[in-house]
Amino acid sequence: MNTTQTNRLSLPVLAATPAVQIVGFAILTAIAAQIRIPLPFTPVPITMQTLVVTLAGALIGWKKGALSQLLYVVWGAFGAPLFAGGAFGLAVLAGPTGGYLYGFIAGAMLSGLLTPTKPSYLMAWGTQFIASLPILFFGWLHLTLFVGNDPANAFALGVAPFILGDLMKVTISAGLVKALK
Repeated sequence: MNTTQTNRLSLPVLAATPAVQIVGFAILTAIAAQIRIPLPFTPVPITMQTLVVTLAGALIGWKKGALSQLLYVVWGAFGAPLFAGGAFGLAVLAGPTGGYLYGFIAGAMLSGLLTPTKPSYLMAWGTQFIASLPILFFGWLHLTLFVGNDPANAFALGVAPFILGDLMKVTISAGLVKALK
């Protein structure tokens, strides 16, 4: 091993062209959507997407990260079975989970804007946490329309059950950001 090389982890998608980075993170988001745990009391399943969304912005930058999520949403909206459980179509965007999908774009963008070039673990954790908030916010806002315009009920169904899991995903994501940047 060359003495100038580091022991940092590497993902092939990070060394790729911008187009491959964008498509790569769109595909990773689609894969993360298939890791799905339905909850019987809510239309919103647990997935690993938040982890990938915030990583996209942190690792490939805010523009490419946001574009990767926009590409994911557009592909799914127009027929590719990429959403959680293999769902697809415009009806998913208009349905109870549509807000989370819109939040992916904002989350990736925010992650890229906030993550410094060489973050400490604590800084990476903070930026990944902040970047996960628009996902929950847009999801909660959109879900409110489907639960009788009741924000408290939408919070109980679409935010509260996901807080602990999102904190775990942020913890993993921060470690990956620290290791890969």
